[in-house]
Amino acid sequence: MSNLTADSLFQTINDQTAVLGVVGLGYVGLPLIDAYISAGFKAIGYDVDDAKADALNQGKSYIAHIAHEKIQSWLDKKSFEATTDMNRLSEADVILICVPTPLSDSRDPDLSYVEMTTESIAKTLRPGQMIVLESTTYPGTTKDILLPILEKSGLKAGEDFFLAYSPEREDPGNPDFTAGTIPKVVGGLEPNSLKLAQSFYEKAITAVVPVDSCEVAEACKILENTYRSVNIAMVNELKVLFQKLGIDIWEVIDAAKTKPFGFQAFYPGPGLGGHCIPIDPFYLSWVARKHEMPTKFIELAGEINTSMPLYVVHRLAEALNQAGKPIKGSRIGIFGVAYKKDVDDPRESPSFKLMELLGERGAELSYCDPHIPTLPKMRHFDVPELSSQEPTPEYLASLDCLLIATDHSVFDWNEIVPHSTLVVDTRNATQDLQIGQEKIHKA
Repeated sequence: MSNLTADSLFQTINDQTAVLGVVGLGYVGLPLIDAYISAGFKAIGYDVDDAKADALNQGKSYIAHIAHEKIQSWLDKKSFEATTDMNRLSEADVILICVPTPLSDSRDPDLSYVEMTTESIAKTLRPGQMIVLESTTYPGTTKDILLPILEKSGLKAGEDFFLAYSPEREDPGNPDFTAGTIPKVVGGLEPNSLKLAQSFYEKAITAVVPVDSCEVAEACKILENTYRSVNIAMVNELKVLFQKLGIDIWEVIDAAKTKPFGFQAFYPGPGLGGHCIPIDPFYLSWVARKHEMPTKFIELAGEINTSMPLYVVHRLAEALNQAGKPIKGSRIGIFGVAYKKDVDDPRESPSFKLMELLGERGAELSYCDPHIPTLPKMRHFDVPELSSQEPTPEYLASLDCLLIATDHSVFDWNEIVPHSTLVVDTRNATQDLQIGQEKIHKA
């Protein structure tokens, strides 16, 4: 590198005196902080939520897979501090942006959090800083949105400061992968930015994959999640068809995945959840519309996946009907409201859509999810004020129908199903039960 500013930043990264700043202290930001503190760096966490900053500064975690003891160890080593003061962004040498990128009501990208964060960074931007966007977005965001805002500071990218994109990759609930063990794709605005970003990630990440541009890295993330969305939609559609044919989709998938090549198993469910798969493909659809090109696979997959909660409600209505009961007035307990097994993340969970649909039909709702003690306020769903119920024999017997929406490992179906009157299983959680199969309906 021939740039003196770049050389100076490279040296601080190389000797691990560079201070990491992470904006957005959620399911992406906190694991990254953990990876870098474990590698010997110091970090500052930035968030607009006072409650999050206060909790972290007291050694308390609000994410299940980041233990309280882990946060306290950061504080004990004086390696971490959380703040809501965005004027302190100048204290960080490398700033990772890990803020939400949701969809608007019209399914257009909502980059307001990214833009507000970048405006805050621009106000205190100084020579020798590197900014990396990790939030999922459409190709062109780093160059077309972040760059102009940052250069309003009067500093020039590639000379005074450096800019890159590296898509976040997380697999919550999977103990085999942590932020430090998942390969990172990195694209830089120009060569110095790429070299610096690659060097920085190599300090804490097992494998780093450099690509030619920010746009390639941005498109990589969209491809990963579109691939999953389309394949999940396919098995969801086959689930509906095979049910009409009297064929168990789960047994079909188990048989198909014995093929050692040319097949990867995807599984149906009550709908898509999480912060990526229900959202990211529509970023690509939005870009395609701007170029007057339809994205038929993406749109069709979205339609199929968003129709799954309604299909589940229809199956539940059929099951209740066989018992001589309507949905209206029936006591329905939803087991699992997190979007995924063994996580405490409710974002975009199909359980909330199920609650909306069942509530509209007059059901008396309750839920059980030890990972979600009380239902949080949701951006796109009208969520009732409920707290998680204990799966006692008395509670189970009081339900007209138990709906399995998320198959947490903590649920002992051998204990739950015998005390239940009727079970609708959207996750094949009860497949191996030796008793109570006559109570179970698959959806």
